[in-house]
Amino acid sequence: MRQALLIRGDHYKLKVSAAQWHAKVTTVTMQFVVCAASEYAFLSLGMKARSLQFILAIGLVACAMAAMRFNQFDVPVLRFLRRGRVDPVTLHLQGEFMEANLGSAQERDGSVTVRMIAQQYVFVPRCVLVPAGVPIQFRVTSADVVHLLSISGSHDAMKVVPGRVSEAHFQFETPGDYKMPCREFCGAGHYAMRSEMLVVPREHFRALGPDERVNCASR
Repeated sequence: MRQALLIRGDHYKLKVSAAQWHAKVTTVTMQFVVCAASEYAFLSLGMKARSLQFILAIGLVACAMAAMRFNQFDVPVLRFLRRGRVDPVTLHLQGEFMEANLGSAQERDGSVTVRMIAQQYVFVPRCVLVPAGVPIQFRVTSADVVHLLSISGSHDAMKVVPGRVSEAHFQFETPGDYKMPCREFCGAGHYAMRSEMLVVPREHFRALGPDERVNCASR
């Protein structure tokens, strides 16, 4: 009987020892898991911080490159694309096509630049004066709708669009009177929309000052 009790007691001690050992192992395991989780979280925060720093650095570099590209490339491109644009509403009042700047102007190289405005149903000026045997540059814009300035006796014509400057180069070797009707239907008065170009011998075309303009009426 006593021996049986001793055996049971030893068995109880073994159970207690096993339970304590199991509890210690569980505690150590939990501590390890907690430490590992904390370390992972710390590492995750560090990695996130490093990723954020990397993204910010890339963003700053991209912004710097975009600014450089805009200043060095986009601005000149935009300026180039906007070249030749005029405001149809105010073109009579300011800029290249203001009223005082219309007609024929003599350039330093001896060539002549003719500036005109097309509008329903007239070309301004109605008659332009140019010398024969000299390069002539026409610069024409529209104040309202699309027009087509043509030169009688030739296949030359200029489509004139509102907001844009149409440009063409000619040279007339023979003096004469050239009719310049509009060949693009532009409204009820289209068929009466006509201009004229008077080509005079070169020696009859007087020299013009830098700010001086001439047409048939003012020659």
